[in-house]
Amino acid sequence: MTSLDAALDEYSAYVKTERAYSEHTVAAYAADLGDLIAFSESRGLVDVRDLDLALLRDWLWAATERGAARATIARHAASARGFTAWLARRGLAEHDAGARLRAPRPARTLPRVVSQSALEDAIRRLEVPAAQSEPIAERDVAIVELLYASALRVSELVGLELGDVDRERRTVRVMGKGSKERVVPYGAPAARAIDRYLEHARPLISAAAAASANASGTGPPRPGSAVFLGARGGRMGVRSVHRLVAAMLAEIPGTGPSGPHALRHTAATHLLDGGADLRAVQEFLGHASLGTTQIYTHVSAERLKQSYRTAHPRA
Repeated sequence: MTSLDAALDEYSAYVKTERAYSEHTVAAYAADLGDLIAFSESRGLVDVRDLDLALLRDWLWAATERGAARATIARHAASARGFTAWLARRGLAEHDAGARLRAPRPARTLPRVVSQSALEDAIRRLEVPAAQSEPIAERDVAIVELLYASALRVSELVGLELGDVDRERRTVRVMGKGSKERVVPYGAPAARAIDRYLEHARPLISAAAAASANASGTGPPRPGSAVFLGARGGRMGVRSVHRLVAAMLAEIPGTGPSGPHALRHTAATHLLDGGADLRAVQEFLGHASLGTTQIYTHVSAERLKQSYRTAHPRA
């Protein structure tokens, strides 16, 4: 007999170590499956052998009754299928109870894309304080330029080490999802911003943080080899980058998410608009599946339709 709780602990360790899933993904799986276990226990079912297709369907139906979105239901189903498949492979269950579990497809909305002119205007606004040699402003310009130039995920950006940046070749080495490494290029505007930040702003941010810490008696921070530093001298966090980009995009008309991922969407769409090959964009973004990249072809097509409706006399 193996309890559901014990199985979940072992499964979480499996997806983290052997599958190399990110902490965020592991936490999402654990939350979904924790909800499944709580639902099972409410019915007096605590053993992995108690899981069957009917129970899984009832669990999804209960989530639907609570008003869960289609995307949430679909994620619940995917988490359950991964768990039950692993139970069967490990021999903890006689069969894969979730093999035939289906859920409604999540509604797929087109990602937000910022026009080239609007993005250039936003970056110019960031450049105003940076032109006065303000270190934090110089850092912010470098962040935005690199996010757009290389279509990085925000986790990839904050995880950059100094040795990952090849300023001569204008490339950055990033560790993507599933611990997959890739090297992506960046252009001249990003190169100028990064050089200015690394040569001028970063040393000043580190020195100011050390002086402040010494004055307060807390001891100097340890910036290590992180590329982007926060105001206190440590590695910059995801939330700080999100606030920066959201504030910048708030001044640009449009709907949809306004965080760093909007710049990744924008970069991918602009590449396709410019004639880049879909598979090249897939490699650039670090997508495991070409199907994930294809969403940007729909974005490009929709942008073409909008331009047509606006400009064509017989639209």
